[in-house]
Amino acid sequence: MKRISLAVLILFALTGEALAQSIDLSGILPPGQGAVSARIIQLLAVLTILSVAPGILVTVTCFTRLVIALSFLRSGLGLPSTPSNIVLISLALFMSFFIMSPTLERVWNDGINPLLENKIDEREAYKRASQPLREFMQSTVREKDLRLFAQLAQNRLPAMTPEEAASDLRVLVPAFMISELRRGFEMGFLILLPFLVIDLIVATLVMSMGMMMLPPTSISLPFKVLFFVLIDGWNLLVGGLVRSFG
Repeated sequence: MKRISLAVLILFALTGEALAQSIDLSGILPPGQGAVSARIIQLLAVLTILSVAPGILVTVTCFTRLVIALSFLRSGLGLPSTPSNIVLISLALFMSFFIMSPTLERVWNDGINPLLENKIDEREAYKRASQPLREFMQSTVREKDLRLFAQLAQNRLPAMTPEEAASDLRVLVPAFMISELRRGFEMGFLILLPFLVIDLIVATLVMSMGMMMLPPTSISLPFKVLFFVLIDGWNLLVGGLVRSFG
């Protein structure tokens, strides 16, 4: 009993010493200007940006065009689940990093890295980091789509001039997205066209032989796969997609 009482006293003593120690927030929060509350808000803003990073990837990069073209290829081959979604998305993702690498390097060197080193504030970092992405979208977007959203912006934001509307992200991002959708569907048509010719030829041969109950797709599928392999389709498709961004 005495041993138990002694152990309890030692435990309370250690607990009291631990509670007496103060928590140093400097070890949790990164050093920089501003109060602790400002640094906490900055960390919350960074976490918010990371949570919407997939949406940013789709809207301001070349990912949309790539994944649409790859999806049309799978539909043209007549293979609804081969390659799988994870394979196509991974391929489009790494192709996007390859195409966007000069732009992303500028985003890091001009905006994010100086912010982490406390050389600039958040507003200046946003301005510098968004400039390379803005230049990339302006070099790719169609003038017709950009003009459409610029006119809509003038109706909703009368104080904005046409020049300001053309460079504003609220105008540039949706115009860039519908431009990428259009180009993706144009490439999808070119991808589907040779497979459609094979389907028509096989369907004509099947009908001429009187095999009415035989699905033509079951016969054309191996020919389409063989055709795609013989022309080295993956090399042609990926090379064409990368070259489409100059």
